[in-house]
Amino acid sequence: MDWIYSLGLFLGSLIANTLASLSGGGAGLLQFPLLLFFGLPFSIALATHKVASVALGLGAAATHLKQKSFTLQEAVYITLVGCVGVVMGANLILKIPADLAERLLGVMILALGIYSHFKKQLGQSVNPINRNWQGWIIGSLALVFIGIINGSLTAGSGLLVTLFLVRWFGYSYKQAVALTMICVGLFWNGIGGIAVVQAGASIYWAWLPILLAASFLGGA
Repeated sequence: MDWIYSLGLFLGSLIANTLASLSGGGAGLLQFPLLLFFGLPFSIALATHKVASVALGLGAAATHLKQKSFTLQEAVYITLVGCVGVVMGANLILKIPADLAERLLGVMILALGIYSHFKKQLGQSVNPINRNWQGWIIGSLALVFIGIINGSLTAGSGLLVTLFLVRWFGYSYKQAVALTMICVGLFWNGIGGIAVVQAGASIYWAWLPILLAASFLGGA
């Protein structure tokens, strides 16, 4: 890959991850399609993006952990239940034809764009709701479903988690972003990358250092 492609990949990934760290997800809305645009097959782009996105979680973790805006129990809950769906999604997506997967990816990106446009004031304050055992169980089912999206289409799943935490559990947007960056950015994507590779996909190692650097800088 010549320096022009390298620069384009770095800048695109840096922009994607910087915006994701501010909005609570969405790096895959730009970085993942960028890998497809540069010619990677869907499964290889998915595995490469997931591994690179772990650096986003690492970059954001130090910042958000200092703020202590959530409890360890909340982070463990989101991580564990979501990872169940992530593994399911990673194994499912490799059984779907690449052209169909790319169409589904486009639909996901469009739907999230429309929803975000009409929900600009979401999560301006903390309003704890559904934090009883029934709420946590229903929340688990929803997070498993989002985990399946994370493991398969990947794009926008972090933003989905952020929006769900605000709407269902009443977290402020700031709290939801912190949880998403650590639970999804670090753990869901890490487990998802391993699961996709175990399911048969490969990582495009030549581009990984550029993506890791851009992801870490964007999340820091």
